[in-house]
Amino acid sequence: MRTMVLSLGLGLALLCLLLVEAEDPGATGLDKSKIEGKWHIVALASDSESYLQKKDELKMAMATIMVLGEGSLKVSFAIPTPEGCKKSEAIYKQTGVLGEYYSSDRGSRTARVLDADGQTYAVIFVSRGKDGKALHMLKLYSRTPEVSPKITALFKKLAREKDFTDEMIRMLPSQVGLARPQPWPQPVLYFHRGMQPP
Repeated sequence: MRTMVLSLGLGLALLCLLLVEAEDPGATGLDKSKIEGKWHIVALASDSESYLQKKDELKMAMATIMVLGEGSLKVSFAIPTPEGCKKSEAIYKQTGVLGEYYSSDRGSRTARVLDADGQTYAVIFVSRGKDGKALHMLKLYSRTPEVSPKITALFKKLAREKDFTDEMIRMLPSQVGLARPQPWPQPVLYFHRGMQPP
């Protein structure tokens, strides 16, 4: 796999990774129309200090990818935070390198797809420069909140190949899994003497 030395910021990294997923199809030669739609961001790896300080608090995020004209991608993000859902979007344009996209929204970022099938999962590598430092993030996108052990192992393997340690890797818990709604209790019907139940 090709290594890219690009920078990425923590807060923006979460958004960028979502954008990178859309770029995966180009890198692997997948049909871009297959990446359109909703995706769950189920795992992250980053070398950002702010990410490392808050990684245990992070929850699964959502991204919606839309293919625009001339091969550009519009990525909208919904990221759960303690203050509520943070929403943002960015436009990524092709760089001319197969599978690589660039966004100047909120700082410059480069995203590259490392592996994807374009329909069920994508692994995206994002780089960004911040304060003279190169920051990197790897994200695992999935159409469903759960991923197979095989895809999880692939993500961790790719993360290690990009020099992320186990301490930098986080499988994100689902919001649904944390606050699963309880079923309504069965209604209790009271009948007066002489009435028949329905």
